[in-house]
Amino acid sequence: MDLEDGLTALDKIVTQFNTYEDYLDSQITDEDLYYLEDEDLARQLVELGGRGTGKVVKRGDFEARKATIMAIRKAAIEAAKLAERTQKKTLTSTSKDLQDNFLKALAVREEDNRNGKSVIFIRDRNSHGQQVSAYIDYAYRLKTEDFEPYFSGKKRLLPRPTDLSFYNWNSNTATCNSTPNYQVIADNPEGLVFKYKRDCKILNVDPKAPPGDDSARTPIDTKLYIQAVIFDHIFRG
Repeated sequence: MDLEDGLTALDKIVTQFNTYEDYLDSQITDEDLYYLEDEDLARQLVELGGRGTGKVVKRGDFEARKATIMAIRKAAIEAAKLAERTQKKTLTSTSKDLQDNFLKALAVREEDNRNGKSVIFIRDRNSHGQQVSAYIDYAYRLKTEDFEPYFSGKKRLLPRPTDLSFYNWNSNTATCNSTPNYQVIADNPEGLVFKYKRDCKILNVDPKAPPGDDSARTPIDTKLYIQAVIFDHIFRG
């Protein structure tokens, strides 16, 4: 059996059985149960290769492949939802009962950011209680992520290490990532700035400095985060 055939066989097993225990049960014969009189013991023997109707898939291989297949399915569903929403040209925020000012601000800017304009600054605590902050390319997140849970209030938009700029205040961990819309300039003498790629103009996120030509800085009074600011860049091209 070559590698490709092995992967195909494993995929069939993983998709056929919900759990590894279900798979083990399929390998147990009536004769095994007759002599052992213990289903758990029979499962253990199958897993160890002492019983069963064929070559046994290892637990680690089964669970790893199951997780991969589930992730692929989830990504495919997510992509299908995004494609359908884009095709219908329906805004995610449409008909949502938005209570917080932050979500209202995102909704107002959603249509314009289908082409890339705004940068969102968020400072809050992650699931570990650590204070984190990030500058987020709103348009890029809209393109690569489903915002339905955010506008529905099921989840909060939170900083990620993959954002334009991310900082963990507890561990002093910092990351920078340019996007299709903005180039990160971290070694600027005046501090962190972003260059909008379509017109090459600079967005300065320093609260003590002007945001730059054709840009505006809007602090958001919100109950969702410790601090939230939205920088809007107007592209005149």
